Amino acid sequence: MTEHRPLADRLRPHRLDQVVGQDHLLGPEGPLGTMIGAGRLNSLVFWGPPGTGKTTLARLLAGSVDLHFEAISAIFSGVADLRKVFDRARERRADGEGTLLFVDEIHRFNRAQQDSFLPVVEDGTILLFGATTENPSFELNGALLSRLQVVVLKRLDEAALDTLLERAETELGRTLPLTADARQLLLTLADGDGRYLLNAAEQIAAANLELVEPQALLHLVQRRSPAHDKDREGHFNLISALHKSLRGSDADAALYWLARMLTGGEDPLYVARRLVRFASEDIGLADPAALDQALAARETYHLLGSPEGELALAQAVIYLATAPKSNAVYRAWKRAQASANKNGSLMPPPHILNAPTRLMSDLGYGRGYAYDHDTEAGFSGQNYFPDELPRERYYEPVERGFEREINKRLAYWERLRKQSD
Repeated sequence: MTEHRPLADRLRPHRLDQVVGQDHLLGPEGPLGTMIGAGRLNSLVFWGPPGTGKTTLARLLAGSVDLHFEAISAIFSGVADLRKVFDRARERRADGEGTLLFVDEIHRFNRAQQDSFLPVVEDGTILLFGATTENPSFELNGALLSRLQVVVLKRLDEAALDTLLERAETELGRTLPLTADARQLLLTLADGDGRYLLNAAEQIAAANLELVEPQALLHLVQRRSPAHDKDREGHFNLISALHKSLRGSDADAALYWLARMLTGGEDPLYVARRLVRFASEDIGLADPAALDQALAARETYHLLGSPEGELALAQAVIYLATAPKSNAVYRAWKRAQASANKNGSLMPPPHILNAPTRLMSDLGYGRGYAYDHDTEAGFSGQNYFPDELPRERYYEPVERGFEREINKRLAYWERLRKQSD
């Protein structure tokens, strides 16, 4: 009945040297290679994208040690199931046999379920192997994570995918009827996922077509969106890439990350809000029009929706990427906040307070206030800080864009202020 097994299962490696794309782990200097060489395994968590061999690696490593292998999935298991697994492991331990427990999708377990692993890992009842597509720093309890060594699997590169495709053709007994462009497109569509590649190869072989062009391939295997989970780490990675590309004034890279996010199903209005934030945080008064552009893009998308409104987001991305950069406003606000928190509830100086009552006038409110418009320069140079707080400098504009002009104004007013003093 092996012919009815999926191709991906039939091609699952039986030896560690058959694993592709993870030489950084399995080489002599890699963490797994070092463990294998020493003949001793630690409790591990395999972290990597789908289709990179996490389960396969766990099974192959388990076969290299003299331990009973047991596997469960966090999707289908609860605390009661874990208790049974732990009880069986204790019985084996009493008989002198150890247990290697493999937990697929370990990030699916809640905090209480994860905590149940602590004592049995700590006392050696089980050697724990977990597999996850999510960042363990976010998804695993700190106490459990401290007892596991994190092993990071990379998405399969083109060479590794090509090796898998050749193995698939050997198993199928024929070369897939793909044009050179279609074959390259298939590797691109796989996006580092070996399982997707093998499943697609099986579909192509079953279609019994004479020759498959790129368009026919897309119709056959269906177009695949780039990996992007807007609720998890991928979401934060892509928005970080977009933000830093904008900050680095790389319009082309920023457009790429924008396209990745929107193609992957990200909410365009979320992206628009981040562009508004960027305009204030990283451009500020170096180009005051940047904020207008970002707000206009958000409003335009809100009005038009997809796909027409996406062009407004692209326009804003290009404008923000090519605008002069300054975080002077951001830094000024942080300094002002720190000063306000440090110095408490200091009163404004009396001369800048209004005096609507006689009592307030008698207390000196408004006394000595100079109306700036009555001065020749339109600038009085008076002190507006609390009397108990020496003048502080929060805003320091850069010599780029419009802030260069602001710098000139601040320098001019500073000279007038010193003259008035």
